[in-house]
Amino acid sequence: MEDYDKILESLHIKFLKARNFKLLNPFAVRNFYDIENTLLLLHDGDITLKLGDDFVKARPGDILFVPAGKPTYIIYGATGESNMLNNEQFITQREKYFQLNTNPDLVGNIANSFSYVTFNAKLFDSVNFFTSLNITPFVIRQNPTLSLLILDVVLETLQKKYGKKRVQRIKTELIVIELMRYILEKNLFVEQITTNSSYFKDQRLMDIFEYIKKYLGGDLSNKVLANVAGVSEDYVGQYFKNLTGINPQDYIEYQRMERASELLRTTKKSIREIAKEIGYKDTAYFCRRFKMVFGISAGKMRKRDLLMEELEKLKV
Repeated sequence: MEDYDKILESLHIKFLKARNFKLLNPFAVRNFYDIENTLLLLHDGDITLKLGDDFVKARPGDILFVPAGKPTYIIYGATGESNMLNNEQFITQREKYFQLNTNPDLVGNIANSFSYVTFNAKLFDSVNFFTSLNITPFVIRQNPTLSLLILDVVLETLQKKYGKKRVQRIKTELIVIELMRYILEKNLFVEQITTNSSYFKDQRLMDIFEYIKKYLGGDLSNKVLANVAGVSEDYVGQYFKNLTGINPQDYIEYQRMERASELLRTTKKSIREIAKEIGYKDTAYFCRRFKMVFGISAGKMRKRDLLMEELEKLKV
């Protein structure tokens, strides 16, 4: 219990967005992927996760959890599989399938609708916690406490009230705590959580995380990381992987791509400028790697938020 409390105390939690949507047309995404953690509360209709060969269907009142960085097969609507999209098609054609509701009074009262909250949860503001655990998407059955928190954040987002940002932040932190309580009470992913509790016990690993975060656009070779941790260059890769489950260069690329995605959506910097800022001298190579990671080009990723702004102009 003490270790789990330390994990929660070490998490840097950031609210990202909250929305309420009506499903217009059934469809499926075979490789939905995002760098944000998503909690989706189903109000009415059908949403199904396909996990391997198993189909896990959510009922109204259930919550779907999709961890950041985890490709997910998700079906919206009872006949969604008849209209299969890839992640790029979904992102660029979202307005064909979802209608955004901006009326607080209608949240939870629209046919074929759902709400979602997205957030980041990082250990020591460096490691994506749920991603690091290799947690697969799953359905939370009828959890009134968590459902109410999601609704609170969505309603707070749709209303113009003083203190909105602080309420969003506080409620999102409570959401993550309730999510962790659910995982622990149901004994889910126990081995992964126990293994990754070693993060906060190893100062050398923390030094590496901090250095990568601070110098993301610089030289992050194994030689440099070995000097940071005070271990040999030959050993640093094995050391890092033993504690985290991935090799350091894969971790660095994920951090760079995550940062690139954030810059694409929140700044007007050119793709060339962003590539250079995160450590890629060759813009073309960066663009190839970006599409390989996200399944969508950097330019189309940038359009995602522009499309969302257009959706917000539509009223249910």
